[in-house]
Amino acid sequence: MVEPLAEQPIEASRDPAADASVTVGSKKFTESVILGDALTLLLADAGFEVKHQSALGGTRILWGALLAGEIDVYPEYSGTLLREILADQRLYGLDALRAELAARGVVMSAPLGFENTYAVAVTAETAQRLGLETISDLRGHPDIRFGFSNEFLDRGDGWPGLKRRYRLPQTRVQGLDHDLAYRGIASSRIDATVVYTTDAEIERYRLKQLADDLGYFDDYQAVLLYRNDLMQREPGAVALLQRFEGAISEPVMAELNGMVKLDGASEQEAAAQLLADRFGLEVEVERKGLWQRLLERTLQHLGLVSVSLTAAILVAVPLGIVAARRPRLGQLLLGLTGVLQTVPSLALFVFLIPLLGIGWLPSVAALFIYSLLPIVRNTHAGLVDIPRPIRESADVIGLTPNARLRLVELPLAARSILAGIKTSAVLNVGTATLAALIGAGGYGQPILTGIRLDDTALIMQGAVPAALLALAFQGLFELGERWVVPRGLRLRPAAA
Repeated sequence: MVEPLAEQPIEASRDPAADASVTVGSKKFTESVILGDALTLLLADAGFEVKHQSALGGTRILWGALLAGEIDVYPEYSGTLLREILADQRLYGLDALRAELAARGVVMSAPLGFENTYAVAVTAETAQRLGLETISDLRGHPDIRFGFSNEFLDRGDGWPGLKRRYRLPQTRVQGLDHDLAYRGIASSRIDATVVYTTDAEIERYRLKQLADDLGYFDDYQAVLLYRNDLMQREPGAVALLQRFEGAISEPVMAELNGMVKLDGASEQEAAAQLLADRFGLEVEVERKGLWQRLLERTLQHLGLVSVSLTAAILVAVPLGIVAARRPRLGQLLLGLTGVLQTVPSLALFVFLIPLLGIGWLPSVAALFIYSLLPIVRNTHAGLVDIPRPIRESADVIGLTPNARLRLVELPLAARSILAGIKTSAVLNVGTATLAALIGAGGYGQPILTGIRLDDTALIMQGAVPAALLALAFQGLFELGERWVVPRGLRLRPAAA
């Protein structure tokens, strides 16, 4: 390991008794999580109350969360700021960038000391076989299959601009998770991908980075972005954050990435190693056992599902009743809930961030919306399918419409309504795994981390409990059916 920097001891200029709170964010790739954990451990060691919203998602989610005050600081890259976040401003240089950010209430630190830019990479075997040295060489091989991260496919500094600059003829381009692209290139499912230059997998998979001979990719200096009001609220915290400036070299960052991606260390352990090597600071890393982590994730997931599903039942059943009693309005309600169901689940989570922020609240709101359609539709179908003679009999004995609904129609439609609720519950449990992308935790956390680290066992720590929870909810409503549905309606006629 490298020797500690010869600097003054790290101190925080704050009253330990003060109520301090700092929220750190990080993107959903290993390097960003390591840096986020390093910031978190350093602040916590100095006595600050600090929370790390780890692996929140892509660039736009983190940027939006920073502007909205959902997070106070997160690691970013100068090229991303210039070419993606503030691309419409046509800025040049760090000074212009810093001034534009300041106008938005955001402070950019000096570079942390390393650059992590994009590079187009192929396997060494592919490079030798096709004679590839530069990105321009790809023009002579239109059949090459590209696999890029979904974010890179649409970024201002991503594939569209790269294709135009180099006049690349390739059309076989697919989007996938950045970390899964390495699996794809190793298994020969794709021929080329875009890597981050500090990725540990470059060496692991013996990839060759093609020279950017037309200079498309900008410098991507690692920096910290933090809110200007953090300087006013917690100047001591900002002073600690500034100690990272110029403290991390590219080899050091690549080594830390390798600790996690290749050696199986946790991001917190890599972050603690960074603090020890660069600052001579020994911090304790909290290590939770498997069962403790499982209990924590179960409570988080159960909270998301139970609250959103309960709210959906309370809203959707009355909507289904209204839809059955008023046919024209009913078609509108069924159509509206159907349209909401067609919105991609991940997009719905992101759409709600500007309104509700990140974390638990937008996750519950999104899951509530996704739970409506099966319950509304089944309630409507169960009521309208009741034979007319039964309705007329209820009217003949003098039941009011509300009494007829309570005593006759709802009991007869109960099985259909419960079937809709069971369907919503199963869908809700599965969809809730995406809530980890916006900081709500649950079973999605180990699934996303396992995908990022190529760790099947970690993926199973989220996938298996999620499946068991879905079965538990289904069994719970099966038992509820025995209590809600009259016994006579549950009996099936004997076979002839």
